Amino acid sequence: MEQALEAILSRAKAEIADIKTPHDLAQLKAVFLGKSGEVTQLLRGLGKLPPDERREAGAQINVTKQAIQALFNESEAAMKEAVLSERLASEKVDVTLPGCSDPSARLHPLTMVQERATELFSAMGFRVAHGPDIETQAYNFDALNIPANHPARAMQDTFYLDDEHLLRTQTSPVQVREMKAHGVPIRLISPGRVYRCDSDQTHTPMFHQMEGLMIDEDLTFGQLKTLLQDFFTRFFDREVKLRFRASYFPFTEPSAEVDLWMPQTESWLEVLGCGMVHPKVLEAVDVDPDRYLGFAFGLGLDRMAMLYYGISDLRLLFANDMAFLSQF
Repeated sequence: MEQALEAILSRAKAEIADIKTPHDLAQLKAVFLGKSGEVTQLLRGLGKLPPDERREAGAQINVTKQAIQALFNESEAAMKEAVLSERLASEKVDVTLPGCSDPSARLHPLTMVQERATELFSAMGFRVAHGPDIETQAYNFDALNIPANHPARAMQDTFYLDDEHLLRTQTSPVQVREMKAHGVPIRLISPGRVYRCDSDQTHTPMFHQMEGLMIDEDLTFGQLKTLLQDFFTRFFDREVKLRFRASYFPFTEPSAEVDLWMPQTESWLEVLGCGMVHPKVLEAVDVDPDRYLGFAFGLGLDRMAMLYYGISDLRLLFANDMAFLSQF
């Protein structure tokens, strides 16, 4: 028995030394120590020995089994160490390299400009109102004194969904809805997306407007001019020069377009339209035009963002270019 065990141990040492992979080592381990392995077979054969020899033979087999198990453990540890060393060598980290940045989220420049304008008008007593992007012709045109033959209702300017519904071309329908729902006096701004068939360096099919409305007794055009002067001065944090030019809008009379003096280019730039609310618009919402007066104004938030941040191409605001947006 002793010689047989020495032979098994010697053979195990030699064969383990030749093993190169964990898979082959596991298969060899089963040959010696598995359920059908050589050492296991010897243990099962103890019952065939005379009773007085079993105790000593069992002890010798267990010693050999433990020795072989130790050889396999040592080989497994060496292989794991080699694998780890190889992995560490191939996955070296250069601690002198700069770390990877984790850019934080931030607001879009259009959102920031809208919030800034909203805060300024809110401080002047205006409340914010919103309405649907999909409007009816009744709210988008008829109630605003825009007749059926008006150029603004032409297909090249308006996105029609069917004979009655369209994508709103302005946020003025919100003012009509609010006057019908809450009556007058009223003072509100209505920011939101609007849609027109236009696309170039300074126009997009979808853009953002903020329109304001104030209805009360004894309002004047002079108050409108003072309000806009105060707003632009606060918005740009500097004294600004505005120019009011006579214009025409179906829903205001008299009407004006407002230009902003640009010191950088020494030129005027149109920034909004405004005027006194047309009596027919008041009549459309059952407000007495002999008692109440009002003024309205509308400015493009996209253009305000371009002016505030010095952006030359409107399309940059909609391109989702992270290199551009990360500047703000």
